[in-house]
Amino acid sequence: MTLTNDTTSNILSRLGFSDRFETESKNFPNLYVGRVIAQYNKIYKLMSQQGELNAEVSGKFSYEADDLSAYPVVGDFVMIDRMSDKDGHAIISQVLRRKSVLRRKSAGTSGEGQIIASNVDTVFICMSANNDFNMRRAERYLSIVWDSGAIPVIVITKSDLANNIEEKLSEMSSVAVGVEVLVTSAIEGDIHDAFQSYLVEGQTIALIGSSGVGKSTLINCLLGAHAIATRDIRNDDKGRHTTTRRELFMLDQGGMLIDTPGMREIGIDDADFSKSFADIEGLAMQCRFNNCSHMNEPGCAVQSALESSELSSERLSNYQKLKREAGYEGLNSREIEMAKINQWFDGIGELKQARRFFKEQNTKRGKG
Repeated sequence: MTLTNDTTSNILSRLGFSDRFETESKNFPNLYVGRVIAQYNKIYKLMSQQGELNAEVSGKFSYEADDLSAYPVVGDFVMIDRMSDKDGHAIISQVLRRKSVLRRKSAGTSGEGQIIASNVDTVFICMSANNDFNMRRAERYLSIVWDSGAIPVIVITKSDLANNIEEKLSEMSSVAVGVEVLVTSAIEGDIHDAFQSYLVEGQTIALIGSSGVGKSTLINCLLGAHAIATRDIRNDDKGRHTTTRRELFMLDQGGMLIDTPGMREIGIDDADFSKSFADIEGLAMQCRFNNCSHMNEPGCAVQSALESSELSSERLSNYQKLKREAGYEGLNSREIEMAKINQWFDGIGELKQARRFFKEQNTKRGKG
């Protein structure tokens, strides 16, 4: 991206560099701010106040990194030693604390979490109205997005390929409670109106979904240019994979978009079931026993809802499946939150420090 003088003057604001990031960046007075907009193996493309540049992490950074999640990802704000790469790659010394983290469980048997993108405000969960439409996958995506700290929005693409779009919208609204659902088609001339409220300066949107659901087409429409290659759908109505890496695009009218490779199967690393399955979590609180497994215990409100058709067996089955996958089987909402805290903080001493920090921050906000 080539920056004009006007763009250069407010680029950090356009990048979403808010007060929280600015405050932390002052701890590194001799470094400069950049945001990761793409990654190529071990090389990162950044946007700084002076424009685009390439960077790599320092040797010290690599030595001190505990795992892959510590390394920069698309969306991260990082501290670098220069704002130009004309004399060689800039060096990344620090990743600023992420305000949101969209992650999934890595493929394979290691079970290690993989960060898809960071510092995202809204996630468009893209699902085409043809054979890709899958309610159980929508529940999975919603659980992951709610846990990330971002706000989910369901985007149903290729509505022109479905004869029963109203029926599908009704199905989606039954599981995406409180979540906005947007509908698009490939033949629409201008889709900006439907997305205008999200295209706000400083706001970052990530798009996730299966391969070929139309994420690249949607981004091209919003960018007003063919920035991303697209391919026709296959004979079986399933899309062809196009995007091969994560990349952040800045929109002229404001806002940023992060495109991600298609993911038909996305493993759960952490999840927030209190929002994605609020109906089942609410019913569980009415069960006679706190540790009810919702199988055959007396006084089970979940089983009663099944018998009255208030709750579908498919939705309950998927809820139980996702809890097992996330390692939350047999845990109630409070126990799940404690399990997450134990994952985030290593040891009682560090947990006490974190609690003390948050208490001090809340006190400061109260005085302000």
